[in-house]
Amino acid sequence: MSKFNEITPELFDQSPFKLIGKDWMLITAEKDGKVNTMTASWGGFGVMWGKNVAYIGIRPQRYTKKFVDNSDTFSLSFLDNSFKTTLSYLGTKSGRDEDKIKSSKLTVLHTEDIAYFAEATTAILCKKLYAQDLKPECFIAPELNGKWYPDADYHTLYIAEITKILVKE
Repeated sequence: MSKFNEITPELFDQSPFKLIGKDWMLITAEKDGKVNTMTASWGGFGVMWGKNVAYIGIRPQRYTKKFVDNSDTFSLSFLDNSFKTTLSYLGTKSGRDEDKIKSSKLTVLHTEDIAYFAEATTAILCKKLYAQDLKPECFIAPELNGKWYPDADYHTLYIAEITKILVKE
């Protein structure tokens, strides 16, 4: 069984640009006893409202969004590069159509009723603080709107307090 140690956010020394933008992450939430996950490569970490936070964006058509919207919590799991094919699969298949977690052979763990994966090297447990849909009129750089939202499927931006950071021993 995987063993994780908790560290404080101040000791978290991994680059979010590499972790999120290059290695990708799994956003995972639970609704009515069912866990769903999706691969993401947009988001970040910082400080907001005096709290250590993570922020993520989820498009409206993603099935995982229903899980995040219906839960107070979610996790961000980071896996090593040997799982890149698995991450790609989890990012292109929908939990609406199949039990993609079972098919991926990943193992769901829970800490404080928040689901994450035993195969992760790092799991960040989060409590939602804020959610808002991005709006076209709020883009200061309008070329971003045209480039990333030609179908007007704007992300919902979530800001969540980091409640635990678990790193594999």
